[in-house]
Amino acid sequence: MKLYSLFLLMATVTVFSPGPGVVMTLTNALRYGLRGTFGGILGIAFGALVVAAISATSLGALFAASALAFNLVKWMGAAYLIYLGIRLWRAPPFQFAEQSAHQARFSQRFFAGLTLQLTNPKAIFFFLSVFPQFIDPQQGYSMQFATLVLTYSALVVFIHSLYAIFAQRAKGWLVSVRGGRIINKFAATAFMFFGAALATAKR
Repeated sequence: MKLYSLFLLMATVTVFSPGPGVVMTLTNALRYGLRGTFGGILGIAFGALVVAAISATSLGALFAASALAFNLVKWMGAAYLIYLGIRLWRAPPFQFAEQSAHQARFSQRFFAGLTLQLTNPKAIFFFLSVFPQFIDPQQGYSMQFATLVLTYSALVVFIHSLYAIFAQRAKGWLVSVRGGRIINKFAATAFMFFGAALATAKR
């Protein structure tokens, strides 16, 4: 494997950069508490594994070569992000004192995180373009590929957990109805912005 430390740095910057997944983690932390973020974080991390596996197959090559396939996945991802934004915009303000267990079901959060990752075609092109640069063709491909993918997924879990902890520390500032409404509107606007950006993305 070539330049693993450089890949680690690049992946860390990529995961740490604000995006739809980060917004989802922050929203879940504020709305459902720290435990309510685990499903979504693991869903995003598992989604990275799936996207990486897809990128290693002929399907990944199809997405890279076919404008139709790219546009199909792109519009699906954009529509899902905009849907999340509209749903949050219309949701009532966060009520931290009234959290209930059924609101933060692990399966729902996991599926939401997984769907968010799988409907982002940019993730596929990230793996397609970045991985080959760090794999030594003179060594076994499978082990190198697995190491890079698992590193990326582990970074997702670690960095998103930090985001969730930060949100929990800061939620004391946002316990009012006004603060909850601001969080709703901010997260909704962010999701719709990312959806619009994805809809206009080019290969």
